[in-house]
Amino acid sequence: MEALFIGQTYIDVTLLADEMPKGDEKAVAKDYAVSFGGNSVTAAFACAKLGHAPDLLTSLADDWLGRMFLDMAAKYSIPVHGRKVKRSSLSFILPVNGKRSILRARDDNYLHPFPTLNIDGVQALHLDGHQSDAAIHYAKTFREAGVLTSLDGGGLRSNTHDLLGFIDAAFVAERLCEQMKLTSEQMLDYLKSRGCKVGGVTEGERGCLWYDEDGVVSRLPALPVPTDKIIDTSGAGDVFHGAYIASHLSKPDARWKDHLTFARAASAYKIQHLGNEAGLPSQQDVRRMMELYDRA
Repeated sequence: MEALFIGQTYIDVTLLADEMPKGDEKAVAKDYAVSFGGNSVTAAFACAKLGHAPDLLTSLADDWLGRMFLDMAAKYSIPVHGRKVKRSSLSFILPVNGKRSILRARDDNYLHPFPTLNIDGVQALHLDGHQSDAAIHYAKTFREAGVLTSLDGGGLRSNTHDLLGFIDAAFVAERLCEQMKLTSEQMLDYLKSRGCKVGGVTEGERGCLWYDEDGVVSRLPALPVPTDKIIDTSGAGDVFHGAYIASHLSKPDARWKDHLTFARAASAYKIQHLGNEAGLPSQQDVRRMMELYDRA
């Protein structure tokens, strides 16, 4: 096992349409995509596409969607440690003008305790806060072992404050700032106070406000992808997280600015493709995004 990702599995149905029908109306979408979904899950697939297939501890139902998900994971050589639920979770996503609307149906009533895994030799842990008991257990275990722990803080959860005490690299969404009534700058101070060695707030087209391993705050601007090339921003943050973990696995001694520069190029690729799977970049795709858009 090279890395471990922990999260909640979704099957994402992404529909490209001018508008959502209401009442008794009908409409035909211009395009669609069906793929794996979930924050850490999508990050795991992105990491795998970039050459470092991690193990994945995630929800798994014994239904046809669950079996379809296992087929997806097998395609990317991702070992799945399933935590049983009754039904698979679904997301319906409608990208609109650089934003996205999401309707989710989730089963996170886990029927069994989380499994205890052999983590010998693992070099990174990535979490999104789902499976709070497993997240706390493995974050504490990895932190004590001196292994990188990473958190995608997409929103406030019951265990967020406690979990951050075991996180090395925390990159959170603006939504978490809003929920905690903090500015982006105040959020960075909060992450520092929880002991996060590196932290940031992802702000979409404005890039990422973050502090590095020396505590220096700066802004990493998003790459200037032309508006007419932006198709689907959903999953861009997840690809960002998976990419910086992949970069860390490839170059564990590199500076975090290098990891994040690599990750933002991966995100730039994702937003130009419909659905999570189509938006997974290869190493070559990331290099091409840097060549096209990185003027820094």
